[in-house]
Amino acid sequence: MERRSINPWSWQDQFGFVQAEEVTGGQRVLYCAGQSAMDAEGRPAHAGDMRAQLGLALDNLEAVLHEAGFTLAHVVRLNYYTTDVNQFFQHFDAIAARLTQGRFSSTLLGVARLALPELLVEIEATAVR
Repeated sequence: MERRSINPWSWQDQFGFVQAEEVTGGQRVLYCAGQSAMDAEGRPAHAGDMRAQLGLALDNLEAVLHEAGFTLAHVVRLNYYTTDVNQFFQHFDAIAARLTQGRFSSTLLGVARLALPELLVEIEATAVR
């Protein structure tokens, strides 16, 4: 598999994403459902704590990837959904350090609410091997 980042500009570099990610020769594609701060029993965790919810959502995404034989390095697209964009940016460093295994295209959307009222953030991914 080969990957090539497409960036007509450089401003996105400071935010750690690319405008597009071209993949050739990939054999497997994994489309992950949005992962949020749900514990192992399916209960929302860390109500009101964006930093902790970001960390647990990424932990959950990594668990799904691992179960399918993928890692964060295989991710080509991450979508973030949050009920508070300002708070998301204040705490993004909580996961940015974990997202250094590669570049990926990304979208951030502010939403009125997520599936459960306690949830502040959800992370959706596409991975290719």
